[in-house]
Amino acid sequence: MHYRRDRTPGGTYFFTVVTANRRPVFRRPAMVALLRESLRAEMAQHPFTIDAMVVLPDHLHAVWTLPEGDADYSNRWRRIKGWVTRHCHADVLPRPSGAKAARGDQELWQRRFWEHRIRDERDLAVHIDYIHINPVKHGLVASPGDWPHSSFRRFVRNGTYGPDWLGSDSADKLVLE
Repeated sequence: MHYRRDRTPGGTYFFTVVTANRRPVFRRPAMVALLRESLRAEMAQHPFTIDAMVVLPDHLHAVWTLPEGDADYSNRWRRIKGWVTRHCHADVLPRPSGAKAARGDQELWQRRFWEHRIRDERDLAVHIDYIHINPVKHGLVASPGDWPHSSFRRFVRNGTYGPDWLGSDSADKLVLE
């Protein structure tokens, strides 16, 4: 069976992007700042909207909406990941071995990412809730508002969530399909 990614021009997508070997490179505030800078640079060249996002030590989740007529999220992620890799301090990058070393590959990210096209408003709400509860789910903080690398505070400011929000389900029950 041939697998075809569901690419809808102008669609909204949920992504999970993971560091290589789940290394906690985003524990460093400088790496989070570098990721933000790469996202801004990519958005300036190839526009899209970040609807929600969280950056955890070893992975991130995001919901993006692409412009009408555009479904090219793969090249956006390729450029963002490449930009971060090229601009990060050398001590962040692990020493590649074997064939990777021979090719000059740097291993900061897992090669692929996971994507899901958002189907409707309920699907969007579930994925955004998942993003914001994720730091709690991983035991990093007690409340989503305590995690600094998240769009949660924006959602509180615009009235989507109250400051003490913990999701429509408990952190144990809030899972993605």
